[in-house]
Amino acid sequence: MPRFKLHRRTFLRGAIAGATAAVGLPLLEAMLDDHGEALADGTPLPTRFVTWFFGNGVILPRFEPAAVGANYPISEELAPLAGVRDYVTVLTGLQNRCEQQITHHEGMTVFNGHTMVEINGLFSKAGGPTIDQLIAAKIGHATPVASVQLGVSKHLSIMDSGTTMHALSHKGTNEPQYPEFNPQKVWSALFGAFVPKPDDRALRTGILSAVRDQTARLRPRLGALDNQRLDAHLDGVDALEKKISAAVPLCSLPEQPSETNADIGGQEPLTAVHDVMSDLLVYAFQCDITRVASLLVLGGAAETVLSELGQQIGHHYNTHDPGAQQQVHDGVVYLMQRFAALLGKLKAAVDPDGKNLLDSSIVFCSSDCAEGLTHAIARQPILLAGHGRDKLIYPGIHVQAAPYPTAAGNTSDVLLTCLQAFDPTATEVGSGAPRSTTPLTAIHGPML
Repeated sequence: MPRFKLHRRTFLRGAIAGATAAVGLPLLEAMLDDHGEALADGTPLPTRFVTWFFGNGVILPRFEPAAVGANYPISEELAPLAGVRDYVTVLTGLQNRCEQQITHHEGMTVFNGHTMVEINGLFSKAGGPTIDQLIAAKIGHATPVASVQLGVSKHLSIMDSGTTMHALSHKGTNEPQYPEFNPQKVWSALFGAFVPKPDDRALRTGILSAVRDQTARLRPRLGALDNQRLDAHLDGVDALEKKISAAVPLCSLPEQPSETNADIGGQEPLTAVHDVMSDLLVYAFQCDITRVASLLVLGGAAETVLSELGQQIGHHYNTHDPGAQQQVHDGVVYLMQRFAALLGKLKAAVDPDGKNLLDSSIVFCSSDCAEGLTHAIARQPILLAGHGRDKLIYPGIHVQAAPYPTAAGNTSDVLLTCLQAFDPTATEVGSGAPRSTTPLTAIHGPML
């Protein structure tokens, strides 16, 4: 007998107070295809992608784990990620194969696989589209906003010009997607078109009784597990109903944040801004407003002062001072704390199918160099968090391209692996020496 299938947007409906009541259903097995990988009508389950950037590199001996493989030991600078380590794959020893070096600019090749162009001193433009925009071109049509670009520290490099260092996201050489640093403007861009719903609390109380008849008709057609899920879902609606705030099928308008990213006494509120940006991003993912984002946290070659650590000198300046490497280390730990905070919020957020957002996302994290002290791009580390619905390996591992201190591999291989998680037909990323046609198979998950 053919398996009973149910459309994802099925609602339980009934009449109440002269109006129609509707209860959205959780994602049931009856709504999935025979493999549980898509909706019954073939629509893929939502998968998300984020690029997360912090400038000026790390201190490699304190960042790279001491052993490779699964259960890798957490290093000093990765210690903040201990709570989400199962979701984090660490890639070290890779070679950024950019063909030109003018300090910092070449490090951005890690995000696009192209050598920068129109170089003139410390001026350059990105040589091609970044990985987030390649993915947005594939999946962005499925959401109201194809991709969103967020920023935290406003103090970008004043020495560097062009677009390479001032935009993490690029559709092409002449199409930089500049980040927005004001959370209120991000809120408007994501949610500004939403119309707040009228107060319908009186209608929403008693919804369960109004849809009882249709629920009874549906139950015999569902399997035992789906009936359990339906019970759990209706119990949850009942609990919310008792608080006169029953869940509605569509997302309601979130409150506009009060944070505007204004300096306080000359100091940037970095932690507060990153937290708000992370919250907005998680909400946008849960409501399927967008599935692609970039987050520029601290710009490359930027003199952002990490005042929350008691520092008074710009982070970039410290990276070039051999006597200030402890301050650099403290700064990297602080940045990894922010990265961990985002990952923690994604892990805590529940997706429609009951998984968390780290299960359904891939977060690509890197910098503009391996170490700021030397501007080195050999052994430029990359972190991948989440597994994008089993497209990447889980639990995460540590992969080192070659034994310390040799540089090998190609950072663009990681880009191609990420792209294929969203576009299985992709065969290459980038151009020239950084181009890759060989995905990093060591990090493939069972569905890639």
